[in-house]
Amino acid sequence: MKTKTILALLFFTAIFTFAQKTTEKPKFNQELAVKLGADQYGMKAYTIVMLTTGSAKIGDKAKMGELMKGHLANIGKLADEGKIVVAGPFLEKNKEDYRGMFIFNTKSKEEAEQWVKTDPAVQAGVFNYEIFPWYGSAALPMYLERHKEISKENP
Repeated sequence: MKTKTILALLFFTAIFTFAQKTTEKPKFNQELAVKLGADQYGMKAYTIVMLTTGSAKIGDKAKMGELMKGHLANIGKLADEGKIVVAGPFLEKNKEDYRGMFIFNTKSKEEAEQWVKTDPAVQAGVFNYEIFPWYGSAALPMYLERHKEISKENP
């Protein structure tokens, strides 16, 4: 009887400890919050750019390949400069004709537009774009740092 009671007590203690650890709020890091530009909620303003299909019809596969290579290189450059924090294509067609998106590390729509216009595929008319203000976690730029650790290849 004592053994069952002790085992039950140990079991419930372990469950309580696990539940407490998973529900405890992490310690606030003021230095990191300031570095990332976080507000009191750990959030900040960004700008989302939605890429849509442009009006250019490029039939030359080599030319389109060069434009896409330039598109990806430009994304990498903007990411290295801290201007872009998320980029990627949509995997399915959609009624809005969105092809991909960027989340830019700026609240200025004008600045985001300047940056998106550096994309060779945008310049060539392969992509058009729409710009939206957005509010998200200030920790979002840290995602790219981690991505480099898990990607074996970069396009």
